[in-house]
Amino acid sequence: MKLRKSGTPWIGCESPPIVGLRNGGGRSLHSHNNNSLCFGFERFPGEMERGIDGWDLKAMDAEQLRENAHKMVDFIADYYQSIESFPVLSQVQPGYLRELVPDSAPHLPESLEQVLQDVKEKILPGVTHWQSPNYFAYYPSNSSIAGFMGEMLSAGLNIVGFSWNTSPAATELEMIVMDWLGRLLNLPDDFLSKGQGGGVIQGTASEAILVVLLAARDKVQTKMGKRTLEKLVVYTSDQTHSALKKACQIAGIFPENFRVIETDASTNYALSPGMLEEAVSHDVSSGLVPFFFCATLGTTSSTAVDPLATLGEIAKKYELWFHIDAAYAGCACICPEYRPYLDGVEEADSFNMNAHKWFLTNFDCSALWVKDRNALIQSLSTNPEYLENKASQANLVVDYKDWQIPLGRRFRSLKLWMVLRLYGVANLQQYFRNHIDLAKHFDGLVRGDSNFEVVTPRIFSLVCFRLAPQNSDEDLRNQLNRGLLDAVNSTGKIFISHTVLSGKYVLRFAVGAPLTEERHVSEAWEVIQLEASVILGKVSNTSRG
Repeated sequence: MKLRKSGTPWIGCESPPIVGLRNGGGRSLHSHNNNSLCFGFERFPGEMERGIDGWDLKAMDAEQLRENAHKMVDFIADYYQSIESFPVLSQVQPGYLRELVPDSAPHLPESLEQVLQDVKEKILPGVTHWQSPNYFAYYPSNSSIAGFMGEMLSAGLNIVGFSWNTSPAATELEMIVMDWLGRLLNLPDDFLSKGQGGGVIQGTASEAILVVLLAARDKVQTKMGKRTLEKLVVYTSDQTHSALKKACQIAGIFPENFRVIETDASTNYALSPGMLEEAVSHDVSSGLVPFFFCATLGTTSSTAVDPLATLGEIAKKYELWFHIDAAYAGCACICPEYRPYLDGVEEADSFNMNAHKWFLTNFDCSALWVKDRNALIQSLSTNPEYLENKASQANLVVDYKDWQIPLGRRFRSLKLWMVLRLYGVANLQQYFRNHIDLAKHFDGLVRGDSNFEVVTPRIFSLVCFRLAPQNSDEDLRNQLNRGLLDAVNSTGKIFISHTVLSGKYVLRFAVGAPLTEERHVSEAWEVIQLEASVILGKVSNTSRG
């Protein structure tokens, strides 16, 4: 992502606001010469006796918006221009901000320049910079110029598109864009809007998993009765995101009926179909009701890929709702060479991926497809009198309020639409391939140092590795890697995160920030090696002592 350098660096607050006329006898504080602007009004002498409610605030004056939006864009562009100068992981201590800001809101308006100066001096030190090219923790949460402009347009229109008639374009564009993306992933036609299914944009994958779990629960209870709740069983692996466990808590699934199937290095932490079938068969024979199974394409810890096709056959055999969580790695499956990892999706009832992770679409934008939209609607629909309208009552339209937990929803499809149009499929594919190549580069650097090891095979753009000097036991290695993680992140130069696999404390290096280049990866490895040498030196001195 390339950003033009602004002619004005960080905005200060030096010039007083220019006083102009206001209808009603007061004077509005706004600028006509790019000095400061306050969103409020100054009173004429003799008018002080009037109450504060008598003063008009133009919250959406077009000229004020034009002027100040330009300043905000300059501020953000300058931030990206200088993003490498910030510590990637915030170095502040808990509670730091209360020492820097007043205890109460200002009685009179302040200028935009004052606010932006405070952002620079007080807020940015407490920000962990997810868009930094030196951010390698967790998984990426991509921003982009196209995504940002889509977000800006969504904020500007500020519609609340819960039903078709509240903004027809919002519903219809979402259906179109979700079909576009579904076709890029080569999803079965059952997942597209022309059939009984379709796509919907949720806020996060956690919301996506929750709504399909609720739909699956209600579907089986409609068939077997509400009193079956205590018998309903959910299946997943120990590598599945914790969002599923939270969804089960919300849905009322009994904790003892949440089955977590262990994985290990023999399958590279993918779920074993044999172990799944054994668990389901045992529960059936015990009089329980297996009803939901979640597989993962690209697990959070290590990007393990569950064998979807075989698992799908088991789910079909036992009539389980089969959900596939591809929150991170699903993005790469628009590349033909990575699409085979998605084979088996034809057996799934639902599938989700996060466009806001790796797809250059600003948070939040989680894409969910279902084969049977009526299952969602029957579980989540409410139809109060005040929301009734002719189009909905005639079943002519989709009302996305019935596909999600909240009523209100933002015009999220705008940013995904702009990303797809302004970058195009070919550039997006190359974007993913570039990050994967950078991860391969880092994998090679790790393998070239005898003090380190790669713990799991790299599939996409995550490398799981650890410091593993010879003649050291597992306890010492875990201790060394905890220390290495803290030391590396304390430098502020890069940010990485960790996981635990088979009792091993493992470091995660996830390539995916929009600005990351090969030099950033190489420099990150130098930081890791330097901190590792310091730690190993201390261990050596201790052993000699």
